Amino acid sequence: MSGTSSGNGLLHLNDVEAGLSKDNADLDHHLDPDAGTSDPFDIAHTKNAAPETLKRWRQAALVLNASRRFRYTLDLKKEEEKEQRKRMIRAHAQVIRAALLFKLAGENQIVSGAPVASPSACDDYKIGLEQLASMTRDHKLSALEQYGGVKGLSGLLRTNLEKGIDEDEADLLNRRNAFGSNTYPRKKGRSFWMFLWEAWQDLTLIILIIAAAVSLGLGIKTEGLKEGWYDGGSIFFAVFLVILVTATSDYRQSLQFQNLNEEKRNIQLEVVRGGRTVKVSIYDLVVGDVVPLKIGDQVPADGVLITGHSLAIDESSMTGESKIVHKNQNDPFLMSGCKVADGFGTMLVTGVGINTEWGLLMASISEDTGEETPLQVRLNGVATFIGIVGLSVAVSVLAILLARYFTGNTEDPGGATQFIKGRTKFDDAFNDVVKIFTIAVTIVVVAVPEGLPLAVRRLSACETMGSATTICSDKTGTLTLNEMTVVEAFVGKKKINPPADSSQLHLSVVSLLSEGVAQSTTGNVFVSKDGDDVEISGSPTEKAILSWAIELGMKFDAIRSESTILHVFPFNSEKKRGGVALRRSDAEVHIHWKGAAEILLAACSGYLDSNGCLQSMNEDKEFFEAAIDEMAANSLRCIALAFRLCEQEKVPGNEESFDDWVLPEDNLVLLAIVGIKDPCRPGVKDAVKICTDAGVKVRMVTGDNIQTAHAIALECGILSSAQDVTEPTIIEGRVFRALTEKEREQVARKIMVMGRSSPNDKLLLVQALRKGGDVVAVTGDGTNDAPALHEADIGLSMGIQGTEVAKESSDIIILDDNFASVVKVVRWGRSVYANIQKFIQFQLTVNVAALVINVVAAISSGDVPLNSVQLLWVNLIMDTLGALALATEPPTDNLMHRSPVGRREPLITNIMWRNLLIQALYQVTVLLVLNFRGMTILQLEDDGNREHAYKVKNSLIFNAFVMCQIFNEFNARKLEEINCFKGVTKNYLFMGIIGFTFILQIIIIEFLGKFTSTVRLDWQLWLLASCNCGKADSGSQDTGCLVLHKAISTMQKIQGCMNLLFLLFLAI
Repeated sequence: MSGTSSGNGLLHLNDVEAGLSKDNADLDHHLDPDAGTSDPFDIAHTKNAAPETLKRWRQAALVLNASRRFRYTLDLKKEEEKEQRKRMIRAHAQVIRAALLFKLAGENQIVSGAPVASPSACDDYKIGLEQLASMTRDHKLSALEQYGGVKGLSGLLRTNLEKGIDEDEADLLNRRNAFGSNTYPRKKGRSFWMFLWEAWQDLTLIILIIAAAVSLGLGIKTEGLKEGWYDGGSIFFAVFLVILVTATSDYRQSLQFQNLNEEKRNIQLEVVRGGRTVKVSIYDLVVGDVVPLKIGDQVPADGVLITGHSLAIDESSMTGESKIVHKNQNDPFLMSGCKVADGFGTMLVTGVGINTEWGLLMASISEDTGEETPLQVRLNGVATFIGIVGLSVAVSVLAILLARYFTGNTEDPGGATQFIKGRTKFDDAFNDVVKIFTIAVTIVVVAVPEGLPLAVRRLSACETMGSATTICSDKTGTLTLNEMTVVEAFVGKKKINPPADSSQLHLSVVSLLSEGVAQSTTGNVFVSKDGDDVEISGSPTEKAILSWAIELGMKFDAIRSESTILHVFPFNSEKKRGGVALRRSDAEVHIHWKGAAEILLAACSGYLDSNGCLQSMNEDKEFFEAAIDEMAANSLRCIALAFRLCEQEKVPGNEESFDDWVLPEDNLVLLAIVGIKDPCRPGVKDAVKICTDAGVKVRMVTGDNIQTAHAIALECGILSSAQDVTEPTIIEGRVFRALTEKEREQVARKIMVMGRSSPNDKLLLVQALRKGGDVVAVTGDGTNDAPALHEADIGLSMGIQGTEVAKESSDIIILDDNFASVVKVVRWGRSVYANIQKFIQFQLTVNVAALVINVVAAISSGDVPLNSVQLLWVNLIMDTLGALALATEPPTDNLMHRSPVGRREPLITNIMWRNLLIQALYQVTVLLVLNFRGMTILQLEDDGNREHAYKVKNSLIFNAFVMCQIFNEFNARKLEEINCFKGVTKNYLFMGIIGFTFILQIIIIEFLGKFTSTVRLDWQLWLLASCNCGKADSGSQDTGCLVLHKAISTMQKIQGCMNLLFLLFLAI
């Protein structure tokens, strides 16, 4: 979803809620060069593409097996069904739950990530499952009040609202037995038999099975069971082998993605247990748990609000209405699956798993509806083109062979005319026609590359990342370690050294600092009973400040109990600060602010010195500005702490008025400025250099001070020390925001560092870069990064610090939050694209060679040298084994020395055309020479057994053709390098597939001749086949050597011509 921007450049929250607005739809249309294109397969942006565009290319594709071809593309029908099911569940949740439980009890067709305990009554709790579910589902505030509010409900559930439940396994088990576990039933993954069923639904394979059945029946009828079953049976076996290998490959991949999806669903979240904030799996959540919520979190279960400050929930995922709902004591019910849009709070879990609407929804739908990828669409276009050509060739071959057959121009291997009008029996003629038809259908099987589009399964974002021209990266946690510590502190004009030495400060200053830190944090401090063990939770910045305050002497729990929080202004990425109003025990109201140092400094009219005396800011503001600049220049994040007193008459008189109360943020008193160190990640400078060498520009977009951003950019290598650091190379977000749209487009490409940026500034930068033609990758971890992550060509969210909203809006999740991992994605993205090109070159070469040899032979002699079974074996090598071998080539360093692939760069490059044409021409030449001159070259013309000699020649052609493809796989490994064997021994899968193919070819020739209509070849013929030539298996050893010498001589002449052609192409 892309947020729209107002005239002043600020991002309104409603824009985020509303999803893709009309303005943004127009923007996407403007950014999408595919709009109005005549080629349905020419789609540069499938991300956020209109359903009509996606339907158009599906309808234009030539498809033999739709269920397999479109298995990994976005299922438009399922998407619509998902929305309909959501609406139905919202309307009939109780009935659906009962029906689902009944179905679970009667069937064993559904499994769960963890066992789903059947809810049962339990004497340990004074409230039942149905009472809780009914209250939460129907939002019965009266029922909650009847139980005594949240406090009374916690008593019924035996929960301490401050300390949570105990981490006692017996108690957790009791809760799961009484109220269920936080898992939902999920449909079993498809079995291997389902993939087998799907693989054989290919139209051409069905036709071949029918043809094989007819051939089998006729063969048994005419030749008897002992000899007559070979032709039909061999086709049956070849088709079965193709189906088996296809299903096995698809099934293995399905299992891998099931594991990935399980990892994605297993969200780690914080809960309060035994007074400590601990991380647990979402599956381990139980009724009675106390869960802290902050902006960007997903509500993990149904629950009731305990306390909340400006807590706003996006319920659109469940209600379908794009609006934010503010939660308070008048509307305390929280629904599982919704997102926290603003504020923070804590909730008491009242419903988990199947007892929530979210659980019902997840149990009744399939989460994976596929995805779309531009390369996938283009490959479908290539497959369709090849398929049309192949289909045309097959029809031509069929027509030619039938015409020659019925006009008496086709001879059998013995030289006799196959069809003589009025003499040939009907059964013989029908059997011959079935064989001709089978060959034509097999040509279609070989020609239509169903496996080609499947080579890019689930790799859309990775594939696009290979084309990225710029990366807009966060600073904190991505370029830096996100391990923060306070290393400098100014209280008044005094620099405290060491920064946590409270002996240098007056007691009143320490008291105010401790109060401000303890009450304005969303983190928590747990102190063990003996006081030795202190655990701090929260964001890295919060943890750093809390640690510093504890070292100053802050008693966290005691200070929080001494005052009451009246109202909270959560930290805001736009204003770069957050505030809290609290009433002390002496009735005074203090307002504490914490945020960006230079922004809070501008709001201060005074400061407390280290002795606790109030001083005027007028004369000393320059001192503090210089101190901030100095810390920022040392790569420190500068945070200021300030407060002010609030007059009693300005404090709202009732609780309802607090929501509308705007905390005063003027005339503040500065308490301290702290400098937080967050070191650069090891290796990030090398990673940035790799990107630069690869033609990918790295830009830093951060909310930190511009000087801090500059210093970190220098450390990371984004800026060089000699580089011009004036605008617009380094720019503040507010300056960029103030530019016109045209000016932003001109300036965007020059920006290397943007400091003090808001989420909307990042969005505007992404839009400007994309309009300029860049393929933009964006990293982000916060909820407010969601619009930019969604708008970018590739959104990368952080797996550790990233919120659930950010992860949902992104395309790739970086599990270790490391920029070096982003570079790995670029490498793998380029590798995906390169491997697909290798496979295309390999497959097109096979297609061209197979089609040409069969067409020319059909026209000239009325017969084809490669029969149906042999072509099916070639298809297996090409479509499945070839894809597996070439698509698994690991990335090489050479990939990062190229420029990014452009959006419109052709899939088949000039170099690929050169390689493809030369290799295909060589193969066709060799095979045609063997076909038309093979008898002479191999000295088989005088062989008394003409049928045997014919089989020898065709066996040699088949063997040579397969050997060509085996060696061609080596050629396809390196499209632009002469040494195609470089690094081949490191790819064990490639070597294994080559070895497996070669061994199977030996078995086919030497032991399965009856099935493939081949004869055994001796070692000289195998040697010749490997050199694309062969010899007869009859005659003496001396004759064999003579034939070998003559054949090699002939082939060397051919190869010399091919080398000359290669040099000409190379020169071109």
